[in-house]
Amino acid sequence: MIPQFSVHLAVGFAAKDSKLIIYSHPEYQNHQVTAGHAECPERLNHLLAHWDNIGLSQDLNFATPSEASPARLLAVHPKAHLDFIQQMSPEEGVVPLDPDTWLGPKSRNAAILAAGALCSGVDAVLANEDSRVFCAVRPPGHHAEIDSAMGFCIFNSVAIGAVAALEHPEIERVAILDFDVHHGNGTVDIFKDRPEVLVCSSFQHPFYPNRHADTDRANIVNTPLSEGSNGSDFRRAIETSWLPALEQHKPDLIFVSAGFDAHQLDPLAGLNLLEEDFIWITNLITATANQYSQGRVISTLEGGYHLDALANSATAHILALSN
Repeated sequence: MIPQFSVHLAVGFAAKDSKLIIYSHPEYQNHQVTAGHAECPERLNHLLAHWDNIGLSQDLNFATPSEASPARLLAVHPKAHLDFIQQMSPEEGVVPLDPDTWLGPKSRNAAILAAGALCSGVDAVLANEDSRVFCAVRPPGHHAEIDSAMGFCIFNSVAIGAVAALEHPEIERVAILDFDVHHGNGTVDIFKDRPEVLVCSSFQHPFYPNRHADTDRANIVNTPLSEGSNGSDFRRAIETSWLPALEQHKPDLIFVSAGFDAHQLDPLAGLNLLEEDFIWITNLITATANQYSQGRVISTLEGGYHLDALANSATAHILALSN
């Protein structure tokens, strides 16, 4: 049964009115993990099928990303990390990088294409092809630190996209806004000493990954939420912590690590957000982008492990993003 929430949202949506490009690639489904793993191909399959089922796919502007170039990967991760991932990639089966993060024969390619979606989005937005992008990708990226894969993440895609954007002379400052239920430790690790990048991360605390959540920098805004926090708690915390930082930073481009595992149905965490809360945060982001960033927003899928909650929440996000 198709959830009526997203059917209602999709009414009246038309590609000709959209500001949004969707980057995705079949190779993402070839990233293999162990049986029963939460970050499974079914996540993206279910989301894309949901868009088909509610009649939304025909009105979406899909594009195929290019691979992130070696130079763009190396701008974030050292060669030793890239070499390690290549050396660990098996010819068959899957191998663990840590207890949560697995590599199959095509996982490395999928991760390079996930980072490539962010870079392709940067190129499209700065070429004025459109002002908004959503990257429907896997594996996610925001836990990958400078020199290590972790938490289902191999390369930090949003960081790679942000650094690519900063190569353009018209982009002096960027913001990365992360509302995944898990702290964006990798993104914080990468940018903690780069003041031109504002990183705002809301997350359940104490909770995985318990790394870099106490980083104290002017450009790092950590917004911890207690287990059981609901939409009102979330909105109050964002307004109190993110908005002043964004007003001061005035980003030329906004990136979003869009994790939907803070949804109340998600099996891996304990926050109680609903689809309406993801609409609210997306509207706040687009309003901020309209004020400071010429409307430019590049969002990428991070977490979300209840299939229907993920499909509904990501749909709500892209429809709000397209307005």
